[in-house]
Amino acid sequence: MPRLKQHYLEKVVPALKERFGYRSPMEVPRVEKIVVNMGVGEATRDPKALDGAVTDLMTITGQKPVVTRAKKSISAFKLRKGMPIGAFTTLRGDRMWDFLDRLVSVALPRVRDFRGVPSRSFDGRGNFTLGIKEQLIFPEIDYDKVEKIRGMNVTIVTTARTDEEARALLELLGMPFRE
Repeated sequence: MPRLKQHYLEKVVPALKERFGYRSPMEVPRVEKIVVNMGVGEATRDPKALDGAVTDLMTITGQKPVVTRAKKSISAFKLRKGMPIGAFTTLRGDRMWDFLDRLVSVALPRVRDFRGVPSRSFDGRGNFTLGIKEQLIFPEIDYDKVEKIRGMNVTIVTTARTDEEARALLELLGMPFRE
């Protein structure tokens, strides 16, 4: 069992039950899935640019990403419908817990001038999205093999009904929010 999942079951569930007055452990919010998305704008000019993003995502998440394609044509961006423009992967189960553990305890502290993640990044329904400027903060990525520094979005989808519940859940899981 992943370390963070065990922590969630033993410490987080009782703490949230007490704080919000849940009667059943099934009412307690939990992390449902994590979606890691990497948009590759230069893939319109250079289709090979997407290969590096796919490799990086596979290394970071341990799972093969899905290539996303343009839904409609936009002439200003020289983009045609169906062109590959990014990649994403959805993590669930043990892989999700391992990724969240690595993100909170290893990757985020490696960010330069890190003061915490913004607490305004909730969507109103208990989901949290975090933008990462460079993939180099993950220790799995070899600096010498990176051809271009790319950013990514990490969306943590929870079963929480409000942002307050989701923030409490993520705080107890170790997410370093900005004061």
